Amino acid sequence: MNLALRRREADRPALRSAAEIAQLRRSNRLARRVVAELGAAIAPDVTTRQLDTLARRLTDEAGARAAFYQYKVGQKVYPDYLCASVNDEVVHGIPNDRPLQPGDVVSLDYGCVLDGWIGDTAFTWCVGEPSPTAAHLLDVTREALRLGIAAAQPGRRVFDIAKAVQDHVEANGCGVVRQLVGHGVGRRLHEPPQVPNFAAIESRRDRLRPGMVICIEPMITAGSYEVNERSDGWTIATRDGSLAAHFEHAVVILSDGPEILSLPDAI
Repeated sequence: MNLALRRREADRPALRSAAEIAQLRRSNRLARRVVAELGAAIAPDVTTRQLDTLARRLTDEAGARAAFYQYKVGQKVYPDYLCASVNDEVVHGIPNDRPLQPGDVVSLDYGCVLDGWIGDTAFTWCVGEPSPTAAHLLDVTREALRLGIAAAQPGRRVFDIAKAVQDHVEANGCGVVRQLVGHGVGRRLHEPPQVPNFAAIESRRDRLRPGMVICIEPMITAGSYEVNERSDGWTIATRDGSLAAHFEHAVVILSDGPEILSLPDAI
């Protein structure tokens, strides 16, 4: 689940100990395993409501709890375990009873809490054979995540992650959502710093230091970067109706470079 971009005074990101990083590695690997099992269940006529039910079962069986369920933003309360966004929906899609159809683009964002530590990850699939537009979008978004992680080096700044993502995406004719950003993660789902996917001036103030744990999560469109919030109060969709994709890893900054906590990457 993403954080809305907001202007703020500089926050101080937590620097995690080796023991805390080990806990975050466990929670994020669990999140990735759940997302992988959800992805394997995607097929024509399956509903995102059924995927949410599966997420509930897998979370309970692992002895964890949901990070998104009953999450509050102002007066809003998120109703489900899973964010399931289809086609022009970018993020925060509420699971429903619409059967998935061949060609649909499905983004699943899932978070869990294991022994008090958050796991948060996302992946996007196509139901069956993707259209050329969908295949290009998924390739661009997945590579943008890889490049963003590669830029997450100690001593550099969050700005460098954002610029690496934006440069790649826009060079390949896609749009970078501005209204939502990645975030730090630890005992809370949203911690400092904010991690935008575009070169926001605010991100220059946040230097990457060993022990920081952040969620890097490109939210990319096949058309315009402009988005709207739908009437349910949660779902963010492209304004022009173009397809969207979302990939996310939790990453810890170490003295010798970034480590992806939400492995395995291959799903």
